[in-house]
Amino acid sequence: MNPIKKIIDFEGFSKIDIRIGTIIEVYDFEKAHKPAYQLTIDFGSLGTKNSSAQITTLYTKEELIGKQISAVINFKSKQIVDFKSECLILGIQNNNDVTLLQASEKNIKNGEQVF
Repeated sequence: MNPIKKIIDFEGFSKIDIRIGTIIEVYDFEKAHKPAYQLTIDFGSLGTKNSSAQITTLYTKEELIGKQISAVINFKSKQIVDFKSECLILGIQNNNDVTLLQASEKNIKNGEQVF
């Protein structure tokens, strides 16, 4: 188990913009150093964002399409080989597997903010 990170105040937490989005496109990221997918995520009125995610061990491309996820959308973009990752999908890492944090069993409007 990882130790607790440095304590932050509410102002620090409020800088993190976590939103709900729906995965609309999934491709194999063949140039990535570790197995990953290239995802396009719909955040409603905020538009779409791309993300690279190392989630290939637990999820197929087909089952990811239409899945609602939680993501940090205000990270600085990161160039990964020839792909620009624009948000960070949230998940729980257990050894080499990552389980996605999902919004809920009910559909939530894309772009809604997590508090």
